Amino acid sequence: MLNLRLPPLKPHLNWLVTLLSGLLAAVAPWWRGPGLELAGLTPDWPLIWVVCWSVRRKAWQGAVAGITLGFLQDALTNPYPTHALGLAVVGILAARLQKQRYMHEDFISIALIVFGMVVIAETLMALQWMWLTAFAPAGMASSPLGSLGSAGPRSLESIWWNHQRNVLTSAILSSLWAPALYWPLSRCWHSQERDLQ
Repeated sequence: MLNLRLPPLKPHLNWLVTLLSGLLAAVAPWWRGPGLELAGLTPDWPLIWVVCWSVRRKAWQGAVAGITLGFLQDALTNPYPTHALGLAVVGILAARLQKQRYMHEDFISIALIVFGMVVIAETLMALQWMWLTAFAPAGMASSPLGSLGSAGPRSLESIWWNHQRNVLTSAILSSLWAPALYWPLSRCWHSQERDLQ
């Protein structure tokens, strides 16, 4: 009789949860609902996911998660400017905070980390917009950057005005919703780590 031993299901189930939660975080910004929208903006779910992933991991793992979710977000929206830069920096910084033990892993700490990381990611996005505006060719409509908007390059004033509005709104919403995503994911990942020991 053939004796087949199947690998344990739980580690594979946890990786499936990780993959599916990451994909859901990438498409979640388009969900609208009560408490999910303020001034036309929703929580930055990919950023929240990257912070949740990175606080218990090494900096390179946070960077890989940020780049992966950033490129996925770029594929769903527009690659100019890229989301990967901001999310990679967020992944590295969140992992470094954990390493230095500046913050403990509780709901308030995660909310504060997410608030700060939204400020950093949105500022990097505004700097990319500035760079694209400063170096945009005169015939932007015919360039690959023409898809940035039908009105052409943005003015520096509008970039920073939008940055101020976006960063505050997104930081508030994201930090309020971060514990709701962090709690189930951290329990799942912690149980996976416990099983592997």
